[in-house]
Amino acid sequence: MSAFWGVMARLLIISLLALSLPAKASMMSAQDTMPVYQSSERAHVMQFLDRDDVAKQIAAQGVDIALVRQRVAAMSDAEINQLSGKIDQLPAAGSGEIIGAVLFVFIVLLITDILGLTKVFPFTRSVR
Repeated sequence: MSAFWGVMARLLIISLLALSLPAKASMMSAQDTMPVYQSSERAHVMQFLDRDDVAKQIAAQGVDIALVRQRVAAMSDAEINQLSGKIDQLPAAGSGEIIGAVLFVFIVLLITDILGLTKVFPFTRSVR
């Protein structure tokens, strides 16, 4: 038994010494992080343009999608940030309302199943 505790003590000492080694990190300035943020905003706008429904709407307006991509590539960072913010505020074709309605109906049916008023889901047990 003492050999086991000796091995365990050595392992514990080694692991604690390994954990106490200093980590080296430095502060990042805002100038270092801005290019990453700006490129992600530009990529967000380009992903929006890649969607089929958006491309169809642009084509319906009589505009070539390649021309739109060139214009987006030529936009300043402030314009890209503004456009990306507007894209985030657009409704997602009402999918949030549909999901909310389906979730509400599911919860109502689940509660009525648990109370024994209905028998819709086989995985519930009635309290009656």
